Amino acid sequence: MQIRQNNPRGQEKKMNATTDSLYNVINTPSELENFVRTIENETAVGVDLEADSMYHFKEKVCLIQMAARNINVVIDPLAIKDLSPLGPIFKRKDVCKIFHGADYDVRSLYRDFRITIHNLFDTELACRFLGFPESGLEAVLKKKFDVTLDKKFQRKDWSKRPLPPDMIAYAAADARYLLPLAEMLEAELTEKNRLEWVYEECEHLSKVRPAAANDQPEYMNFKGAGKLDSRSLAVLEALLCFRRQIARKKDKPLFRIFGNHSLLALAGKKPLNLKQLEKTTALSPKQISMYGREVLTAIQGAMSLPTKKLPIYPRKKSPRIPLSVAGRVKALRNWRDDQVQKLAIDPALICTKALINAIAVQRPLKVSELAAIKEMKNWQRKEFGRHIVNVLKQTH
Repeated sequence: MQIRQNNPRGQEKKMNATTDSLYNVINTPSELENFVRTIENETAVGVDLEADSMYHFKEKVCLIQMAARNINVVIDPLAIKDLSPLGPIFKRKDVCKIFHGADYDVRSLYRDFRITIHNLFDTELACRFLGFPESGLEAVLKKKFDVTLDKKFQRKDWSKRPLPPDMIAYAAADARYLLPLAEMLEAELTEKNRLEWVYEECEHLSKVRPAAANDQPEYMNFKGAGKLDSRSLAVLEALLCFRRQIARKKDKPLFRIFGNHSLLALAGKKPLNLKQLEKTTALSPKQISMYGREVLTAIQGAMSLPTKKLPIYPRKKSPRIPLSVAGRVKALRNWRDDQVQKLAIDPALICTKALINAIAVQRPLKVSELAAIKEMKNWQRKEFGRHIVNVLKQTH
């Protein structure tokens, strides 16, 4: 995953966000094939995406930006139906694919194009392991290159065609900084002996996938549903199903039909007629005009369900933690707090709460026994294993 470095280690370049902005738009299969041939000898390429989740029911990738040394392109996947020529580039282990905040992009590329990624480097993750107080791309580019990105197009509808030139230029800007940024961060990680940590985390990140469809009730993914009684939960489920039906029909995201807070209010107040619905103020007059009768029908249907058919929110009982395990958890947290002070990075990067609990429960007393803890990464065992075992040996 080594990124080719042409700059002196750690040297920061000043880059201009407006003058250094040449790019090509690729919107035909032949142009895509030519681009793939152009970059086949590159060792690293920056990648960024633009999607339309703010405007459509089913989100999709609307632009793919890719940049190498003297190459900067914006690929239009809405114009090119077959993006399979890109597949081999993303699969190649000798070409580093550089993202910033890769989780969403990795899932989206797999969801829309079945693109899998080998040799990924996430500059956002690298920044976190370096202890940056802000790891967003805008803040990082300002810090490293004295560049201020204009984010005015961030929430625009990227599915519209034709896209205005200034929107395309905005999209092209992000990816072209990723390669020089990655080189700087790699050098800093090497100096702090944390590069292998990030490499392993990036390897895991490259394997994330979109959530699989399931037949769970809608309320299982709704924040606050667990606090409702069974009748209110039935009303909420009816409203969530109605919202999804309308959103799919109108090709709009769920929040553009009704906000979550509105549905939660309706589930609590349960209006049964138009006057009661208006009195809740949960919906605007326009929403009531468009959907009021159907909303009331959904609520009335849920209110008429017999008690035995009402949903019950599944609750997992937290296992009773023995005092000995609780003591180990406390000791491990104290150890982690010391590491946070020493390394100046987010405590969750060192050891998550779930990992601490798993270690405390299993209480490995040899470094080799840490291999049985599936939540633990290799770099964590190598870097902290001996210290963790020593902490556990001092607890009961």
